Amino acid sequence: MEPALIAPAHYTVLGIPTLLFSLLIPLVGVGVFAFIMNRRVAPLLKAAPDSRFDDIAGRLANVVKIWLGQWRQPRYMTAGVLHILIFFGFLALAVHTTSLVFVGIFAGFSIPGLGGGFGHLYMIVKDYAATVVLLACIVAAVRRGILRPERYAVPAKYGQDHTAEAVFVLALISLLMITDSLFEASSVAAQVQLGQQGEYLAPGTLAWLLKNLLLDTPRETLQTLHIAGYYIHDLTFFFFLCFLPMGKHFHVITSLFNVYFMRTEKGNVKPVRYGISDEQLDDLDTFGVKKLEDFTWKHLLDFYTCADCGRCSDQCPARTVGRPLSPRFISIKGRDLLFRNYPLRGEAPAAEALIGTVYEEDEIWSCTTCGACEEECPIGIEYIDKIVDLRRGMVDEGMVPQSLQKPLKAMEKRGNPWGKMEKKRGDWAAAAGCEVKVVADGDSAEVLYFVDSFTSYDDRMQGIAQATARVLTAAGVDFAILGKEEKDSGHEVRRFGEEMLFQDLKKHNSEMIGEAAVQAIVTADPHAFNALRHDYPGLPKVEHISQLVVRMVRAGRLSLLPIDDPDKVYTYHDPCYLGRHNGIYDDPREAMDALEGIKRVEMEKSRDRSFCCGGGGLMLFYEPEEEERMAVLRVKMAAEAGATVIVVACPFCLANMEDAIKVAGLEGKMEAVDLVELIDRHLAPQP
Repeated sequence: MEPALIAPAHYTVLGIPTLLFSLLIPLVGVGVFAFIMNRRVAPLLKAAPDSRFDDIAGRLANVVKIWLGQWRQPRYMTAGVLHILIFFGFLALAVHTTSLVFVGIFAGFSIPGLGGGFGHLYMIVKDYAATVVLLACIVAAVRRGILRPERYAVPAKYGQDHTAEAVFVLALISLLMITDSLFEASSVAAQVQLGQQGEYLAPGTLAWLLKNLLLDTPRETLQTLHIAGYYIHDLTFFFFLCFLPMGKHFHVITSLFNVYFMRTEKGNVKPVRYGISDEQLDDLDTFGVKKLEDFTWKHLLDFYTCADCGRCSDQCPARTVGRPLSPRFISIKGRDLLFRNYPLRGEAPAAEALIGTVYEEDEIWSCTTCGACEEECPIGIEYIDKIVDLRRGMVDEGMVPQSLQKPLKAMEKRGNPWGKMEKKRGDWAAAAGCEVKVVADGDSAEVLYFVDSFTSYDDRMQGIAQATARVLTAAGVDFAILGKEEKDSGHEVRRFGEEMLFQDLKKHNSEMIGEAAVQAIVTADPHAFNALRHDYPGLPKVEHISQLVVRMVRAGRLSLLPIDDPDKVYTYHDPCYLGRHNGIYDDPREAMDALEGIKRVEMEKSRDRSFCCGGGGLMLFYEPEEEERMAVLRVKMAAEAGATVIVVACPFCLANMEDAIKVAGLEGKMEAVDLVELIDRHLAPQP
C-alpha cells in the first residue's frame, strides 16, 4: 500500500532532498553539543579529587529511588506532581524522539523491539504522555510566569531571576509535544482521506485531536504540515539539547550523575583532601577552598545540577530568620562563576579568591550545618561539605569571626570552649545521687558515658548529665566517665573549619577511650554522638541515650511511671544531628510514649523537616545578624501545635529553647525539658 504522504527521507523542497536536512541537523546538533559539553567538563577535570566510586549498590539505590522514583518531588506537592508528569512523560517519549531522528534518513525506521503489538501499545502510551506533558507545561508556565511562588524570587543583589528561561524551556518542551503529535496526526488524517486503514490514535490525546481537526484539510496542506512538523521537531530537539548546558536546565543532563554520586552516608564531613591521610595534613601547603578549582569535581557538578527550585533555601533556617545565607545562591553563584571562568570561547580569566568576591564571610559563617537543604534537594546537591571547606580556607587565611577566636583558643588550651579547668569536668557527678565511676580515677566499666563540654561545665546542662547517670544506674548499666581525661568531641570545631585542632581533640579522646577498654559508648549530646559515630574511626558501638532507654524499656530493664501531669501537652523537637544526620526519629518518641497517659502532638515541621534551634557547639558563641532567633520561631511552632512542653534531646537545643521561651513571652505557658530529664522524673522504684 502506497504511503498517504511522502516521508521526510524522500521529500524534496525546491529540488533539494530533505534527506540532506535530516543528515545535517543531527550532525550539527551533536557536534555543537559535544563542543559545549567539552567546555563544561573542563573545570571538573581541574577540580580537587573526590572519592565517589564506592558503595555501588547504595548509589544505584539512590538513582532508582531519588532520580527515577522522584522520591523527594512530592514534598512540594504542586510543583512535584508537575515535575513528575513531565519527567515520566519525557522518559516515555525518549524512545520515539530518538527513532524520529532516524526516520528522516530511513523511511519507516523502527527501533528493534518496537514493532507489532508491543509497538502499537508503546505508541498509545507515547501519545498520552505527550498530551500530559503539554498540559503540565501549560500549568507550570502559568504557575512560574504569572503566579510566581515566593521561593523562586531572586533578590536584586543576586541579579535577574530565571523566570524567562524557565518559561522558554517549557515552551520548547510544548513545541516538541505539538510537533511530534502533528507529524503523526497529519499522516493518519491523509490515510483516512484515502480510505486506508489509519494508524490507531488513542482517544483524547493531542495526536487524536489534531487528526480530527485535519480530516478535511487538503492533502497538499497535510503534506506540508507533515514535513514542517518533522523538521521543526528535529530542529527544536537539537536546539534544546544544546541549550540545556547553557543555564539552570543543565540538570536535565547532569541530575542522573549527580544523584548517583551523591553522599551515601550522612553525618560525616569530607576530609581536607581525598587521598591525604590525617598524618599527612601537616604536609599540605594550603587548607580548604579558596578558589573555584579547590572545590571537588562533585561539588562543581552540584553547581551545574542546581535546578533553581528554591527548596533548599525555603527550608533553610538561616535564610528564614534573615541571616545572609541562602543555599540556593551558593549553587547559583558557583554556576555563574563556572560559566564566566570557563567560557565557550576564549581563555578563562585568572583564578580569584572566592571569599569577598563570590561569597561573603558572614554568608558562610551563618550556616548551622543543620542539613535541611540537603534533605530537601530532589537531585542530591550537597552544601555542608562546601561550607566546611570554605571555612577551612578562611581559617587558613586567618579570617575567623572575633567571637569565635576566644573559644577556639580555649579549646586548644583546655579542651573546652570556656577554658575551664580539666579537673572540674566531672564535678557534676557529686550531685548525681548515684555512683558515677571515673576512668581517670582507675575505675573500669562496660559502657563509657561521653558527656562532652557543654553538659560537663554549664550549670543548667549538668542536670542532663545527672539525669543520664541516674537513668543508666536504674537500667543496671555498668558505666563510667573519662572525667578530666575527656576533651571536647570537636564536632563543631571540625565543622567550623579548624581541622588541625579537631585532629588533636580526636587523637586525645580516641586514646583515652581505647585505654578505657569499654564495650560501648553512650551520650546524651547528639553532636558528640555524631562526632564519635562518624568522625572517630574504630570506636566501639555508639548510642544516644534515647536509643538505650527504648532498648531497656523493651527488655523490661527500665520501669517508668505514668506521666506526672496529664494536663500538659508535649511535643518533641528533633535535633538536627540526631534526626536528619543520623535518622533517629522514632526512638525519642517511643521513649516519650512509654510514659503512660502522655499527650503528645507533632509540630508542623518535624522529623526530617525539623527546624534548627540555631545552636550547636560554637554557634553559642557566634553572633550573626538575623531578624529573629531560630529558637524563638521554634517555640512559636510548638505553641501553634498546642504544646505546653517542648521536649528536646540535646543540651544545645535545651539552652536555646529555654531562652527562646523567655524572649517569646511564653514563660508560664511553656517549658522546655530534655528527654533524659523527662525519663528521669518518671523512673519507677527499681527492685
